Amino acid sequence: MELQSDKVTVQKSQQELFDFLTNVSNYEQIMPDSKEKFEVKSEDTFAFALKGMPEISLQIQETREPEYIKLGSTSDKFDFSLDVEIASLGENQSEAQLFFHGKFNTMMAMMVKGPLKKFINTLSENLSRI
Repeated sequence: MELQSDKVTVQKSQQELFDFLTNVSNYEQIMPDSKEKFEVKSEDTFAFALKGMPEISLQIQETREPEYIKLGSTSDKFDFSLDVEIASLGENQSEAQLFFHGKFNTMMAMMVKGPLKKFINTLSENLSRI
């Protein structure tokens, strides 16, 4: 299953946004209001839970400074990654877009597609406000 957010403009340079997103504690600032839990597990891993959803842990798996960050699920049950692409729009502005890549069976995909689309759109909208 492939999903992507809209592109959003962020009032930070490409490098500043990359630095912000490679610090896992900063993800708490862009989580949806339905966040019930957020916990930093290590310097590259965090866990969160949203209302009505199981806890999910994400780990930074790959980076290409300053334009790409790949977060991957640490659970075998939820095999997915969340990729962030960052483009420079000038000295103090950048553009970000999130891509969700998940391996789910058809039934699971139907159940989670709507909430996941809303989740990645909320993350990107909240990024535009930091």
